[in-house]
Amino acid sequence: MALRYVIKKRSFGFDKTKAEKYVAQNVITNTVEFRDLCEEITKVGMVPSGAVKFVLDALIDTLNLNLRKGISVQLGDFGCFRPGMNCESQETEKDVDSDTIRRVKIIFTPGYKFKDMLSKVSVLKMVVSDDGANKPENPDTPNPDEGEGETPDPAA
Repeated sequence: MALRYVIKKRSFGFDKTKAEKYVAQNVITNTVEFRDLCEEITKVGMVPSGAVKFVLDALIDTLNLNLRKGISVQLGDFGCFRPGMNCESQETEKDVDSDTIRRVKIIFTPGYKFKDMLSKVSVLKMVVSDDGANKPENPDTPNPDEGEGETPDPAA
């Protein structure tokens, strides 16, 4: 499956010129719900769905617990989660305090399997048709994820 993008006009610069340029913007084509993800893991891992849900819920709880303590959590080949923050810069050291922190966030650094996938993923330009639908720029390009002779799942 190729990642899809559209071209968007953006304003850049913090000065008065506000230069307008064009950039590629990722198109999210769908969302997998938690329950559906558990079902997919069940099919791949041959583990009961309830057990998958229990383990993933426990993982989320322990990630929260450790990240709140300021601890980085390494999940093997999956990647690493760590707490982070965005702060406003100050002229002097004494002016930096908790009020200068604009946002607390979680930073995810993917493991080698995700990095390898990203290095091999293809991208496909989408065009917006008159009816507002996103369509591939070249519809004759075969989709590598759709195997020959397979019928699409009507529930998908």
